[in-house]
Amino acid sequence: MAVPLSVLDLAPIVAGGTAGDALRRTIDLARHAEQFGYHRYWVAEHHFTPGVASSQPALLLGQIAAVTHRIRLGSGAVQTGHQTPLSVLEQFGLLDALYPGRVDLGLGRSGQRRREAAAELARPPAPAPERVVDGLLIPKPFSFAPIHASARAALFGRLLQQPGAESPDLAGWLDELEALLAGAITDEHGNEARAVPGEGADLQLWVLGSSGGESARVAGERGLPFAANYHVAPAKVLEAVAAYRAAFRPSAVLAAPKVMVSADVVVAADDATARDLASPYGLWVRSVRTGAGAMPYPSPRQAAAHEWTDADRDLVADRVATQFAGSPRTVAEGLRTLQRATGADELLVTTVTYDHADRVRSYELLAEQWRG
Repeated sequence: MAVPLSVLDLAPIVAGGTAGDALRRTIDLARHAEQFGYHRYWVAEHHFTPGVASSQPALLLGQIAAVTHRIRLGSGAVQTGHQTPLSVLEQFGLLDALYPGRVDLGLGRSGQRRREAAAELARPPAPAPERVVDGLLIPKPFSFAPIHASARAALFGRLLQQPGAESPDLAGWLDELEALLAGAITDEHGNEARAVPGEGADLQLWVLGSSGGESARVAGERGLPFAANYHVAPAKVLEAVAAYRAAFRPSAVLAAPKVMVSADVVVAADDATARDLASPYGLWVRSVRTGAGAMPYPSPRQAAAHEWTDADRDLVADRVATQFAGSPRTVAEGLRTLQRATGADELLVTTVTYDHADRVRSYELLAEQWRG
């Protein structure tokens, strides 16, 4: 039996479009995803990004929940460096109170990574070659350290946090969240603090990670499910999954590790059409990796007009090479390879195309092929 497929949506803003357009298309896509049989519908959290409208997951999920009925809804991922555990639990506890038993809380590190960027720049890791493992391409790694250590990132960090605030480590953040979820937090004077809504909420907690570092370790040690990002950091997906499994300890939540792996996907009736629909992807990734933030998603014509340099091509090569673009059969075979190589229990697919109808159709074709 095929593993479940789920959706990760960034609410992409296309060239010439608006945030309102993008958000309405996300709500429409969520309705279709439920009809097509996808297991979950997750939305991302990105800030200061010209081409992404998904900045506040809980707000967007509330709109999606109101027009769907069964599909699980969640965040991929709430950035723990920018909010307190209480504020996040209240948001997602409110969603659970209104739509019980359907809400996932996916958590990721954000502000914490800025502290590590300078150390990585001072001691860059040894380069690793491209390789193929059980049929899956594992490309050369890309370092996000220059982006996280940039003055632009420092400005964003200042705007995302209160003056003087420091991001706690993920383990400490989770300690407080889980304490509030379980009941009251009490101080030395016997004063109680409770999250209302939030306490006792039926939330499925997930940790997302792009390497074998803190996120994978903490998820494993706490016996929480883990989502590894092949679509963001394909070079480190096997490392991330292995580190999670090595750290795993059974919990009240899970008796055994549970892994979801993400992938960029574009499906069309045939390989050539899918490649054309996916042709703007490299230019879009380039805008992310230059540190400018994802640009409004260009049309295939706009992408074709871009003059590429060798440096540009090298900057995006790993992401372009690991995108699954093709006919339903071609993409399903690629995803089965990803599942086999990683041992994933579930796959999380994300699709961006310039035309909304093509995006909806891509998810429909994949779901039909996967079921077959």
